[in-house]
Amino acid sequence: MPGRAPLARWLNDTNDVTQTFLAAGQIPDLVNLAGGLPDPSTWPVSDLSDFAGRVVTEHTAEVLGYSPIDGLPDLRDRIAAEFSHGDLNLTRDNVLITTGGMQGLDLLGKVFLDPGQTIAAQSPAYLGAIDAWKPRAPQYRAMVMETNDFDAEAAMTGAQFAYTVPNFSNPSGRLVPEDQRRALVAAAEATGCWLVEDDPYGHLYYDGAPLPRMLELSANGAEVYNGPVVYLGTFSKQLAPGLRVGWVIAAPEIIVAMTTAKQGSDMFTSGLCQRVALEAMERGLPEQLLPGILDLYRTRRDALCEAMQAELTDLFTWQVPEGGMFVWAVARDPALDTDRLMKTGLEHGVCISPSSVFDPMGQDRRAIRVNFTLNPPDVLAEGIRRLARATRTELRRAA
Repeated sequence: MPGRAPLARWLNDTNDVTQTFLAAGQIPDLVNLAGGLPDPSTWPVSDLSDFAGRVVTEHTAEVLGYSPIDGLPDLRDRIAAEFSHGDLNLTRDNVLITTGGMQGLDLLGKVFLDPGQTIAAQSPAYLGAIDAWKPRAPQYRAMVMETNDFDAEAAMTGAQFAYTVPNFSNPSGRLVPEDQRRALVAAAEATGCWLVEDDPYGHLYYDGAPLPRMLELSANGAEVYNGPVVYLGTFSKQLAPGLRVGWVIAAPEIIVAMTTAKQGSDMFTSGLCQRVALEAMERGLPEQLLPGILDLYRTRRDALCEAMQAELTDLFTWQVPEGGMFVWAVARDPALDTDRLMKTGLEHGVCISPSSVFDPMGQDRRAIRVNFTLNPPDVLAEGIRRLARATRTELRRAA
């Protein structure tokens, strides 16, 4: 009897880190600092329940039947109006509704990448994006934008697209300054490389005023936006991740291509969830929730960084992020392997994300990503105490 046909080769190019920290949730009394999770107390449960009941009754066929592949026209119109600003003129032709931000990433791979082509990626890079594009077997060119000699045009030349998370990057928490945003837009224009602006954290500014989006900086006053930026947004951090409603804003040709790819992916995003999201927008719910979310997360960021200052200064270096959900800490001792630290941390009752999963080559094992939005200050402090003990244990093992 012949053997069964093998599975796709890309499945062999994986690691067990993600499975490890997802399974870690079953450990009693675990302090989870690994995820990128919003606090459930921020979810507007009563409002969303009310909206869902109303739209099922008032828009029955639309929300319970099949929906347009590219999204409900009313929601696309609303997002286009929300983001139109100055020289940026958007219509529904610039908007695709996706099943969460992750589907936007998946569709990018389908429409831009043939196997082996190059992505210029802000480094370190978002794990979900790396996973989404793995079946396409891309080559990566790291964009380390913190260096003084970073050359956006050189980095983007020959790449299919450049992937960035300019507002409080996952995982580094870095805010890309305005001059660098302008340089990235100029490089996209000069090289013909598409510039992806993934923006799940753009409303989470704790210090200072929001910087202009690259989408805005790329606008040229055209009647319908036709620039090089592909902008990804989501309601996961503004309302609730379970809605699974995100969007792509781009030139109409990209929206058409991604709609074609979406047709073979999930056919359409839930009409019920789309209509609930539209109700929330029309009633100004995200704006009403935002001040409370910012106060909560700012307090938790400060508590985490205070605990790190007390417990980890001899072990890691880091910067206090101006927004977002993460602190990126680099080990002072190059002998520390943070893949091993993650497993040692679990023995001590704390879970962190090691840097290897944010490196497309899996080689960076000297840093960790720590989340502060999920846990209250006392739990964050206890988690950092456990992390300090785990780190010292691992360093003794490595000696």
